[in-house]
Amino acid sequence: MIWDRRSLLRLLWPLVVEQILAVTMGAADTIMVSSVGEAAVSAVNIIDNINNFFIIAFVSLCIGGTVIVSQYIGRGDMDNARIASRQLYYVVILAAVLVMIPIMIWRRLITGFLYGAVEQDVMDTASVYFLITAGSYPFLGIYNACAALFRAAGNSKVPMRIALMVNCTNIGGNSLFIFYFGMGAKGAAVATLISRIIAAGVLTAMLVRSRGGCSLKGLHRISISRSMAARILNVGIPSGLEGSMFQAGRLLTQRIFTRFGTAAMAGNAIASVINSFSFMPGTAYGMGLLTVVGQCIGAGDYGAAKENTRRIMKLSWATLFILSSFIFIFLEPLIGLFGLSPEAHAMAKSFLQVHCISMALGWTFSFALPNALRAAGDARYVMVCASVSMFAVRVSCAYLLTFAFNAGPLGVWISMGLDFLVRGSLYLKRWRGGRWQKKQII
Repeated sequence: MIWDRRSLLRLLWPLVVEQILAVTMGAADTIMVSSVGEAAVSAVNIIDNINNFFIIAFVSLCIGGTVIVSQYIGRGDMDNARIASRQLYYVVILAAVLVMIPIMIWRRLITGFLYGAVEQDVMDTASVYFLITAGSYPFLGIYNACAALFRAAGNSKVPMRIALMVNCTNIGGNSLFIFYFGMGAKGAAVATLISRIIAAGVLTAMLVRSRGGCSLKGLHRISISRSMAARILNVGIPSGLEGSMFQAGRLLTQRIFTRFGTAAMAGNAIASVINSFSFMPGTAYGMGLLTVVGQCIGAGDYGAAKENTRRIMKLSWATLFILSSFIFIFLEPLIGLFGLSPEAHAMAKSFLQVHCISMALGWTFSFALPNALRAAGDARYVMVCASVSMFAVRVSCAYLLTFAFNAGPLGVWISMGLDFLVRGSLYLKRWRGGRWQKKQII
């Protein structure tokens, strides 16, 4: 496929809409649960942080599948593209089940280890929410795998439409279970579970019937190709480890908020929700890079890979700058939507003021650009840089600024900005150096 400006736009705009829908679902959960009280908001926030540790691992495995399938499609080898598609499906289900079972058994132990200092009502609510959301892991894994396969083929409209369906199902379920049945945070978890089951089923059915390069036809005849699974894992495992290390570092910094009480936790939760809207286009552009660069490299056209990466990066930086500026200007009314206490409101405002600046300056290079490196098979370099920056910069600086320099919980958000700048500079240097062009994964 020739990636001119028009074809790039056709790929990217549905990805942006999909990210908006994904963030909207998270915001809807938080807004609806906030009506129950700050304890419920805090419980949902801390479990979502833990859930993200494992969800990122699933998504990272899907990155491996996206890269392999897109390179085969770029080469024109549809038979191997279909084999890789089925192997990705099997790998993701197995990983999700292996993670889900121990979490459902030891959820209280995990929550207590990470957030032992929280109030008992927050802990009780968190335990129930954790149990139900963990049960949705296999369906979430299937949903992410199928959506990744559609994107690898350059079809981003189908995942967008399914995301819209998921949003409607989730918001409708929230309204029913939280308000009508009075189930609180438990109701939000049940709505999430149902929406993920439906999305996984619909996408799987569509791909089984598809005849394209990402078809899952013959999925029921389970056949494991070790060589193909190894290719997927060669990209997916480093990406998964990177994502897990990122979330582990994030969990370590999130623990800081528990030492400053429920107001700090609620302020951080709401700041995180609003902040997620600012980087959703950047996330979409990064997903687009996986497809575009993967297909270009599969076709052996490194010049096109460089040019299209430059185009998408410019678009990402400009978009994030505009969004960050908008959020900075309208902070008061945005935070006011969540009905926080005055103390939590003030904290959320200070967190976001710092973050809007660092987001505009460094997010594109630190989180969108590495997808171009992954698409070229340079996932191990990305993993090493991300892990080193997370622990040497974000985690270390968070504790130093918060406790040694008395910056309070604001130190966590300052250290996040420093992390953006450090890892972004490392990725930019690698891309310009060109060593990624020597990688070969198919």
